Amino acid sequence: MIGESYLGQARKFAAGAVICAAVLPVSADAGVRQPLRFFEGRTEMQAIVKVIMKKPYRSKTLGQGRILGDGSLALLQEVYDEGQAPEQRRWKVKQVAPGRYSGTMTQAVGPVAVDEVDGSYRFKFRMRGDLSVEQWLTPAPDGNSAQSKLTVRKFGMKVASSTGFVRRVS
Repeated sequence: MIGESYLGQARKFAAGAVICAAVLPVSADAGVRQPLRFFEGRTEMQAIVKVIMKKPYRSKTLGQGRILGDGSLALLQEVYDEGQAPEQRRWKVKQVAPGRYSGTMTQAVGPVAVDEVDGSYRFKFRMRGDLSVEQWLTPAPDGNSAQSKLTVRKFGMKVASSTGFVRRVS
């Protein structure tokens, strides 16, 4: 049987994982890519979250990001999961090599690793309760939105997923 505390962790993360889009390009035709600037200012994500043995639910995440002096992104998110009290999440992401990023997130255990793969972005990290998270973000041609597909696994078994879209608001 899967414990409620573990499911709670999966639920909390799957709904608010939108930050992973933080490395999307600002413009699809920008000559010089500045991916971290996607989350500079306000962003919004709408998603459907599915957690094993639970009814799917809607999630909305509002973000406010800024680029720091060292070029990293600091992002504060408000996560609104259907039927739950709002929660805050903080991220800091920086480029460490061409096509590679590293960062921290309040619910992650250890670093968040981000790799650009064929124009999409793959985020991988771990959370309490032996949860492994992988999220793929695919930018839209307009450069101001992206599709998100997230999977949470425990001991290799898929226990939660989320699909949605993130967009720049300002």
